[in-house]
Amino acid sequence: MDTGIINAAIEFVKQIFENDYSGHDYFHTLRVYKMATDIAVQENADLLVVQLAALLHDVDDRKLSPETYTHKNKAVTFLRAHNADEELIEEICNIISEISFRGSDSVVPETIEGKCVQDADRLDAIGAIGIARAFSYGGNHNRVIHDPDISPVLNMNGEEYYNHVSTTINHFYEKLFSIGDRMNTFTAKKIAKHREKYMREFISEFLDEWDGMR
Repeated sequence: MDTGIINAAIEFVKQIFENDYSGHDYFHTLRVYKMATDIAVQENADLLVVQLAALLHDVDDRKLSPETYTHKNKAVTFLRAHNADEELIEEICNIISEISFRGSDSVVPETIEGKCVQDADRLDAIGAIGIARAFSYGGNHNRVIHDPDISPVLNMNGEEYYNHVSTTINHFYEKLFSIGDRMNTFTAKKIAKHREKYMREFISEFLDEWDGMR
């Protein structure tokens, strides 16, 4: 494996995300990279493809970099600068395009490599880390923590989900509680089961405290 391009990608994303406070920071990318690597080993996937796609998965994200989202400009420029061949670049860009959560329009990646990266990214959205990231993102985007008069909107399509503004607590019902059922690999499904249980217990405690029951 070419460790040089991996190390360069780690430095690249560190520069991009070191000042991000929305929950999509450098450490999120590192966790996805490490988790995707672990899953890829279990699934006998191509490690170079998985690791590069995991490291670059957010550099052209629609929420974070809408001007480069369509053509994956940042990822492509980085890969070409490090002499990646066009076939590898296309494979990585396809994975990046497939992994995002888009409500009812979400897709299952075509390759095992894409499935590993999607599972790793989604695992980082749930559990204790997922709870912290949800509130970090909500605060960063001036969202209300909870409003009992605002009901969650379920089964949104991609555009509805992207344009929807709600409360952080509603986000658990609109997305996070559904993630476990969307995992692709056996490894990720086991981890997701534990993390979802922890999240549901947290939300139950939160709502009890909100209502003055604890």
